Amino acid sequence: MLSDAELDRYARQIILPVFGGAGQAKLKGAHVAIIGAGGIGCPAITYLAAAGVGTLTIIDHDRIELSNLQRQPLFTDRDIGSPKAEVAADAARRINPHVTAVAVAERLDAGNAATLLAGASLILDGCDNFETRLAVNRAAVALNIPLLSAAIGAFEGQVALYEGWRADAPCYACLVGDDPDRPGINCAEQGVMGALAGMIGTMAALEAVRALTGWGRPLAGKLAIVDMLDRRWREVAVAKDPECPICRG
Repeated sequence: MLSDAELDRYARQIILPVFGGAGQAKLKGAHVAIIGAGGIGCPAITYLAAAGVGTLTIIDHDRIELSNLQRQPLFTDRDIGSPKAEVAADAARRINPHVTAVAVAERLDAGNAATLLAGASLILDGCDNFETRLAVNRAAVALNIPLLSAAIGAFEGQVALYEGWRADAPCYACLVGDDPDRPGINCAEQGVMGALAGMIGTMAALEAVRALTGWGRPLAGKLAIVDMLDRRWREVAVAKDPECPICRG
């Protein structure tokens, strides 16, 4: 049940006909595991907490550095040197006292992914390396948990929703393969616009709310790509790979 305070807090969402009180109740009962409290994770955490997702588990082993502050607005100069997961969880609780925010300040890998992610309603992966992304994908398929994957680099960002355990739906490895040594996008080398991180992280939060509550056209099996150098938007279908080592069954 939603309290009077929650009804007031979420009134602008509840009034939406496609969302309503039923959608808000679904969010309250949901548990989102967020991989990475970085450029994507910070805005995603902000809006998921504000929207009323009942439980947020924030997984990040890094500590805050000065170079993070350009695109990670949950953090300030006073936080430099502190664990990202703990500071982000504190921020989520300040944003919304009705949210339970759990900090996991350890590195997610193939050995602990299934344990750390078990029980989540949805996984939002905004990490910056393929090894972790592939470990998250394997766990998501094994646990039957929807995986919302978001990435940024320079002026481009992308968001996709994977449900690879389903017979007709791809997993993340169907798109990129399952090679953990594949080179990833390094913002320190390639650069990134801070506002783009906010844009893609917010888009990921919106798609997470959509996936959890069921309004509108789902993103499952599609990759949304944004190129803000020329302000171009496109959406492409991602096919299930019948030879995928992770989800082919």
